[in-house]
Amino acid sequence: MGLFVSIGAVFILLAAYFQSIRVAFVVLLAVPSVLAGVALALWLSHATLNIQSFMGAMMAVGISVANTILLCTFAHQSRYKGLPASEAAAEAAASRVRPVLITSSVMIVGMLPLAFGSPQTALLGIAVIGGLLAATVTTLLVIPSLFAIAEGHGRATSPSIDPDDPASDHFDQAAPALNHG
Repeated sequence: MGLFVSIGAVFILLAAYFQSIRVAFVVLLAVPSVLAGVALALWLSHATLNIQSFMGAMMAVGISVANTILLCTFAHQSRYKGLPASEAAAEAAASRVRPVLITSSVMIVGMLPLAFGSPQTALLGIAVIGGLLAATVTTLLVIPSLFAIAEGHGRATSPSIDPDDPASDHFDQAAPALNHG
């Protein structure tokens, strides 16, 4: 129950941040790949789901969502600059390959001693490694495509409601800007 409440809270925060329910949904589509990677890694290692592996899954979900937010933020910014959704997604994926790979690689390498260590800590490491491997592939290959599909039919506008912001739909060209200085 707590997992679903936390996913719901994250969804609401992402929708507010991106000012788009579609982009928030795309970000959260990384979660199933993490869970599939965790399940596959546990199955291949003949391990069970317990507190340690569940904690590892939560860690992998957090890192993968952070990587996906990074990618979607860059794609969203490119959309505001006028790029079509498919080009914005491709540009974001190309420009964020290195940070996503470095973040995931560091965490995976850091979990190797746990995965090959004592039986009490091995499941945490296995879960994180499996989840991040699946999530990294998803973040770099699947999420850009889903972003392009989700944002392909809409137009990119600034979420700002400030009438003095030229990027806003509410920009009033006739009204002089207030001098706050």
